[in-house]
Amino acid sequence: MKNYVWHKQTISPDLEIIDCPVYDPIKDFHRDPTGAYVLIRCDKKNSLIEVAVCDKDHTLIKAFRGHKAQDLYHTIFKYEKKHGFKWFNRSDHAAYLGKELKKCEFFLTGKEKNYVQE
Repeated sequence: MKNYVWHKQTISPDLEIIDCPVYDPIKDFHRDPTGAYVLIRCDKKNSLIEVAVCDKDHTLIKAFRGHKAQDLYHTIFKYEKKHGFKWFNRSDHAAYLGKELKKCEFFLTGKEKNYVQE
């Protein structure tokens, strides 16, 4: 543990390093209790990322678009909070949104050859 270095931090005597198991996107997936989910697509022609929020009945209820992943997820979460919606009750679903938005952003910059939402 002596070689474990972080900039300016001290190491707690109780520090525990946890090795993470491999996540199986099929076996380990759990729907959000609200049933809400997102559809993401990349508009390469206009350099836009588009996110549609769908309800449990598969109805598109809101759509957001922007140029950067960070702009989108901040706007979506602020909108959700302001209007009292509960689209992302599970932290893994919020993390998934960020991951997928960043993948789309990389595609728009030409760093990836295609984008397919997982």
